[in-house]
Amino acid sequence: MRFPTISEAERIIRLQPPTGKVQMVLDTDTYNEVDDQFAVVQALLSPDKLDVLVLYAAPFFNDRSSGPADGMEKSYQEILRLLARLDVPSEGFVFRGSDRYLPDWDHPVESDAARDLIAKTMARSPQDDPLYVVAIGAITNVASAILLEPEIIHRIVVVWLGGHAFHWPDTREFNLWQDVQAARVIFDCGVPLVQLPVMGVVSHLHTTIPEIERYVAGQGAIGDYLAETVKGYHVDHFGWSKVIWDIAAISYLLDASWTPSCLVHSPIVTDQGTWSFDNTRHLIRTVYHVNRDPIFRDVFKKLEKRNE
Repeated sequence: MRFPTISEAERIIRLQPPTGKVQMVLDTDTYNEVDDQFAVVQALLSPDKLDVLVLYAAPFFNDRSSGPADGMEKSYQEILRLLARLDVPSEGFVFRGSDRYLPDWDHPVESDAARDLIAKTMARSPQDDPLYVVAIGAITNVASAILLEPEIIHRIVVVWLGGHAFHWPDTREFNLWQDVQAARVIFDCGVPLVQLPVMGVVSHLHTTIPEIERYVAGQGAIGDYLAETVKGYHVDHFGWSKVIWDIAAISYLLDASWTPSCLVHSPIVTDQGTWSFDNTRHLIRTVYHVNRDPIFRDVFKKLEKRNE
């Protein structure tokens, strides 16, 4: 398939970390892990920096779902539970996504999320600031929207938490490896892309039960809900910490110094679940480190402020 081309000069400009307020959509497999819930809350509690236009439910399949469609539906319902605790109306603000992973590039998966993303994007002028498409799950919704309407490449920047660091021995990360064809669309189509790798980078984002009890529990209905969800992931909390990876994607938009990054040539996802590299390919931005403390401090302070 032929995709619209973007000059490398334009791409570099669009891949500069944002410094002002941005408009964004959030694509999330919210029921899969508690870090999605934290990311949704952090985004919605940051109206000075982020204008969250809509939330999309993404598919997932593991021991918390019976298949991608069930994972997507559970994520949709989890988004509704979060919004209720935040007193945020859900009507017209939440859309169901794909009920399956992208099978191949010739068969994009139709969904309310993909069609809404196309509609919102194509209503923008190419001269407008780009719409940031923040994805923290399997990326079929976004890849399908690109395949259905490739022109959106000119109007968006994708920020995706997916894959592992380039030095990691494999890239069989959950978001990428369950949805390989969609991941290949994102890395190959030329859309301006910011990648947040998991192992070796975002995997630094851990918290503990004492920290959760001190700064999250007691912060209103949403704080109590997050705290109880974290505690429910493990019976023995002694010497145990919980990964809260997905807040890295939101934090990239809030303050780029929290997620240092650089430009690299877009990698190739091999059939073996590894990275391959070709320095003639287009550039993407990849995050190579996360500053854990200011990221968690931001989440905790916003929960506290909301509960004042």
